[in-house]
Amino acid sequence: MDGTTRQEATRWRTAGGGRRAVAVGTGAVVVLALAGACAAADPPATEAALRTLAATVAPFSSSLAPGPGSSAGADGDIPDGTTLTPFDTGAPAVGNLDGPLLEAVQQAARDARAQGIEMTVTSGWRSKEYQQRLLDKGVAKYGSLERARQFVNTPEKSAHVSGKAIDIGPTNADYWLIQHGARYGLCQVYANEIWHFELLTSPGGTCPAQLPDAAG
Repeated sequence: MDGTTRQEATRWRTAGGGRRAVAVGTGAVVVLALAGACAAADPPATEAALRTLAATVAPFSSSLAPGPGSSAGADGDIPDGTTLTPFDTGAPAVGNLDGPLLEAVQQAARDARAQGIEMTVTSGWRSKEYQQRLLDKGVAKYGSLERARQFVNTPEKSAHVSGKAIDIGPTNADYWLIQHGARYGLCQVYANEIWHFELLTSPGGTCPAQLPDAAG
């Protein structure tokens, strides 16, 4: 657990919040506008925008719940009502993350917690099968693969499948990481996904320009 005790992990599980987000996002136009406005402001000034973002994300999150017969957790899914932290490495969604990414997120989580912000993992490593399910449901929701690809990557291209991407919650932790993540090498990748981070620079470096969405 990277030097973190079981007791610390338990504190994280009980201290954090339970609302779940997903990396697939929601309507690009709405979230792009909100993300741009919120990232430029201090978190206390964005409460109304955060409520609007949460309201738009929630319906799509529930529509991508694991299908019947899936083994909860085994392929990286995080069932509703389950709260994971960056220290819950017993869960495949966390434990199967790429080592350097996990270490960076754990350090960021410790520093955020020292400032009163509890960081949770809303999605991490995913199996190819789970990623394909998400993509299939995205196609069903949006009516075409092209449209769905703005929110869900293919198993071949998804950084979640390789363990090199993580989705963070809740929203105050997202904005903290957007502001401070480069200290740890962590960068927001997609402009329409404020929760999706990858290790894209050296600690203290400069993050690359964001892509508009998962389709690039």
